[in-house]
Amino acid sequence: MNTKSKALINSDFSNLRLVNQGKVRDIYDLGETLLFVASDRISAFDVILPEGIPGKGAVLTALSSYWFTWLARLDGMPGHHLISSEFNEFPEVCHPYRNILEGRSMVVRKARPLPVECIVRGYLAGSGWKDYKKNGAISGERLPTGLLESDRLPEVIFTPSTKAGEGEHDMNISFKRMCSEIGSELAEKVRKASISIYKKASLMAEKRGIIIADTKMEFGLDEASGELLLIDELLTPDSSRFWPASAYSPGRAQPSFDKQFVRDYLLSVKWEGSSPPPHLPEAIILQTQERYVEAMKRLTATT
Repeated sequence: MNTKSKALINSDFSNLRLVNQGKVRDIYDLGETLLFVASDRISAFDVILPEGIPGKGAVLTALSSYWFTWLARLDGMPGHHLISSEFNEFPEVCHPYRNILEGRSMVVRKARPLPVECIVRGYLAGSGWKDYKKNGAISGERLPTGLLESDRLPEVIFTPSTKAGEGEHDMNISFKRMCSEIGSELAEKVRKASISIYKKASLMAEKRGIIIADTKMEFGLDEASGELLLIDELLTPDSSRFWPASAYSPGRAQPSFDKQFVRDYLLSVKWEGSSPPPHLPEAIILQTQERYVEAMKRLTATT
């Protein structure tokens, strides 16, 4: 990755129809499929920050593509929406935009997203740690007393949340509420798949020196067949907490290869999302970029 490159904040393709712009991804309708373009935008506390992280979209695309391909080789796992992340396999209408799209975009199946975020936790951190300190539970999941920040949980837990829009905050919800939102049968299927994916990915990551403390997944229903699909991104530094195993020590916050580094900086300047976000210093941008790239290199290593 070129560390001197300019961040892509917004995409603009005159011949393509933009149908949605999320916190990170711009989504274009290609007819029977969608084009997902991962920008270099970065959000914290559900707010998009003024500066992007150059090359971040390429890291997210490479890791998601890697994990989706990995998932397809496992028995009993749900399908996913990825068709291709290889630019040469993209429809011809995309070809004029190779210099922007190549390496940071995916052609995917159309799906109706479920209205919940599917969060799996193996360690006590982030909003889970805050909830535990208040009431000894996360999303209605009661935990043993006396746990420390960053402790490994006795059992992996599934803690769904609402799916907030820009400027709004995700809220942890109980599995019972999730069942009321999407139906008990589908909720149970999603919970089982999420936990299984997390466990299998965690074992692989630990062999490469990374602890996946928690991760967020999204599911949808294929528009044509109704099949349950894993969508959006998978096991990236945006959707997961990645900790270096060599530095792990419970009882404190951990060094990370994810955007927690940016959150920590914002907290250090007393910003938590209730006012316009501050600008990120160049040093914070560069160090965030380095962490994302390191996570990608470790997780996709062939040895």
